[in-house]
This record gives sequence, structure tokens and C-alpha cells, in this order.
Amino acid sequence: MTKLNRRDFLLGSTALAGLAVLAMPALAFDQAELNKPPAMGEMSMAPINAKVTLIEYASASCPHCAEFHNNSFDALKREYIDTGKIRFVFREFPHNDAALAAFMLARSVPKESYFPIIDIMFETQASWLENWPEGLANIAKQAGIPKEKFDAILKDQALAKGIIDARDQGASLGVTGIPTFFLNGEKLEGEVTIETLRAKIDPLLN
Repeated sequence: MTKLNRRDFLLGSTALAGLAVLAMPALAFDQAELNKPPAMGEMSMAPINAKVTLIEYASASCPHCAEFHNNSFDALKREYIDTGKIRFVFREFPHNDAALAAFMLARSVPKESYFPIIDIMFETQASWLENWPEGLANIAKQAGIPKEKFDAILKDQALAKGIIDARDQGASLGVTGIPTFFLNGEKLEGEVTIETLRAKIDPLLN
């Protein structure tokens, strides 16, 4: 798990500077607050009335988040999300400039393309992070977004602030490392695999 500190949130680029304020993590959280969608809207899969809800806070540039998505998410989606057994909610928790820019790009594509582009970011994380402005511009190009529009996306202060506000909402719920999962309100930290989730989810479905 990637642990976060205040320096991780200080954005250095001109387009993104000055927007990051890290909230102090809470010792306890309100279930209603956890279930409250960010102001910019929820990104989720499967029915909203599913018996089980899994919320993930993740960063696009976090290697531990990429490991989960590359090694466990396909099985989770196939076994539980696509079958309607659980609702999966993905919440952006950028921990550096690269992740914030990545999420700004993902939030700028049509909603149906959000999760496919997040998949690409995790699958190719090591390569696009080598030079993230160019790497993300290439991903944008694959999604049909020209360089001029991509540059404009990175200058969208309202979009950046919306993502940061959502991240700070997570921090107020006690998210201090990424990825962090909440399964029907139970906080799961550390190494979370498909085996871990099966053991937790299956009893909740009975």
C-alpha cells in the first residue's frame, strides 16, 4: 500500500498548482458520509441496489493500485460485478500530479469510456509514468482526444478541484493509504487480493 504524506499532495505544475489541500484523516467515519457520492458524481458498476457494495479509493499512478487492478480486478468483475452480485464504486484519490492529470483525463471522456481508460492507465502505468505529460497525451490520442484538447483538460481548474475535493472527502473518512477498500462499510487495507475479497464477499451474499 502506498502511504501518503503532505508533500505528495503539493502540485508543482502551473496548470495544477495550489489546488491540493490534504484533509486530516478521521479516527472514525459516518456510514452515511461514506455512501455520499462526490459532488462531481460517482463512477460505479452494477446495480445501485446490490446487496453488497465495494468502494475503492485508488490513485492512477500508485503501483499497488495497479497491482490490484492488473491481477485481481478482472476476476472480481467477472464473478461479482458483471453478475450483479455487488456494486463496485471507484473513487479517485490522486497522490501526485501525474495521478491528478490522469483522473482529469478520465473524467473528460464519455462516461461509458471512463473505466476502459482507467484500465489502460493501470495496465500501462510503468510506461506512461516515465514521462507522464507525454504518456497521458498518447493515451488521450488513443481515446480520440487531440493534443490541444488534452492541454485544455489539464488547465481546467474546476475539474481539478472537483477531483481534489473528492479525494479530501476520502481523507476525512480515514483513507490514509492507497488502495483502500470499504466493503459494506468495513475498511480493508494492506494487500487486498481476489482471494481476500472472495472470503469477505461470499458470506455477505448468503
